[in-house]
Amino acid sequence: MSVYDRLSTIFRILPEVERPPRRPGLSERLFWTALILIAYFLMGQIPLYGIPRQTGGTIGALEFLRIVMASKRGTLIELGIGPIVTAGIIWELLVGSKIVNLDLTSAEGRKTFAGLQKLTSILFAALEAFAYIYGGVYGPLSVQQQYLVFIQLFIASIFVILMNDMLEKGWGIGSAVSLFIAAGVAQQIFWEMFAPIGPLADGLYYGFIPSLAIGISTFVTTGNSTLLRYSILRPTGYPDLVSFISMLFLLLILAYMESTKVTIPVSSARFSGMRTRIPLKLLYVSVMPVILVGALYANFYMITQALWPRVNPGNTNPYLNVIAKFNYTPNGPVPMPGSLIYYITPPRSLYSILIDPVHVAVYALLYIVLAVLFGVAWIITSGMDPESQAEQLVKAQLQIPGFRKSEKIIANMLRRYIWSLTILSSILIGIIAVISDLLRAMGGGTGILLLVGITIQYYSILASERALEMYPSLSKLLGE
Repeated sequence: MSVYDRLSTIFRILPEVERPPRRPGLSERLFWTALILIAYFLMGQIPLYGIPRQTGGTIGALEFLRIVMASKRGTLIELGIGPIVTAGIIWELLVGSKIVNLDLTSAEGRKTFAGLQKLTSILFAALEAFAYIYGGVYGPLSVQQQYLVFIQLFIASIFVILMNDMLEKGWGIGSAVSLFIAAGVAQQIFWEMFAPIGPLADGLYYGFIPSLAIGISTFVTTGNSTLLRYSILRPTGYPDLVSFISMLFLLLILAYMESTKVTIPVSSARFSGMRTRIPLKLLYVSVMPVILVGALYANFYMITQALWPRVNPGNTNPYLNVIAKFNYTPNGPVPMPGSLIYYITPPRSLYSILIDPVHVAVYALLYIVLAVLFGVAWIITSGMDPESQAEQLVKAQLQIPGFRKSEKIIANMLRRYIWSLTILSSILIGIIAVISDLLRAMGGGTGILLLVGITIQYYSILASERALEMYPSLSKLLGE
């Protein structure tokens, strides 16, 4: 029995959503996509049964990564898409580095890759649920409570994995990873804009619009400009005018960069030498490096915070202190300078450059380097590398004018552009994410980056699906 056969036997026992017997229409796919999104939001409103009501602050610095994990504190989606993304990171690195040799150009190889990702996602769901409980995220729990919380987290994660499976099998549009992240970022921006919670300690509300209204009203009626100045730049770090303008500026920059392309001329041997151009986007890697870096940081935070109270509670081990040091405050563990965990914590304001420039420099450098590494790995494993693209062009009977029809020649031509765009785009999105975090852009710098990229992806998918519905003959031409 071959390795593929053995793995197929294991994959059969995994929970799975069957492919639709026929290709659903666009309206039907939109219906299922909306239903899955509603189900996810509902899960985010159901608190975990058996945990204390007040558990805020125990997760500390992990809060800023929840947007990448599409998770919500103390609910059924506590783990969010973390297990799925973590499994993706592992297998992309293993396959991309050729440690595991899988032929992703074959149907059997792709099926095996997807099965391994799902199996690893399930294992990580169990591991992360255990880590949250073992690390004391929900405070002291009895043995019965621990089992109860573990079962809830694990089963909810299985549902999330199945929802992702359902979308990717063709019932919906896109993937659950992208859908949940985009919806979460949009929800956060709306909340930061309009939340009427307050007044808070600084006399303003949580939302920027109510705070600005209070500031203007107070200035007009009393002449006191303190609240108005706070609504422009709040020392407390809540949403203000600077974060609002940063969000708008970031949206414009990203929209422009997403529309910038490099085009390569090709001709068709099938249609009498008809010429066209293949566009390669400036942001060739899209938002995947940001998702993968965020997932790596989230898991590193989760593991260290879970283990530290037990393996190095007083920060007494100098070797372990290089990895992480925490100051356990009433609001949760806070990373301390001199440890890796501190330097991968994003600086949250421009004042950070003056207060600790080394932190800002190290954080930015690590983030950008990891974005480049994950960008390259993603291009290789997703079939976007020059060799895979050249193979697809040859199969479509396309060639570069002036050159003979050869995979090697086309790959050499594409190599000049693809690897440069991969590295450049990874660096650009890394820089944008760091700068927007410093400016405290609404939705988070990483969140805005993800929202723009995912929204444009969905726009392209919907435009393509609409064209296929209007012109069914295109389906045969494209092999749909």
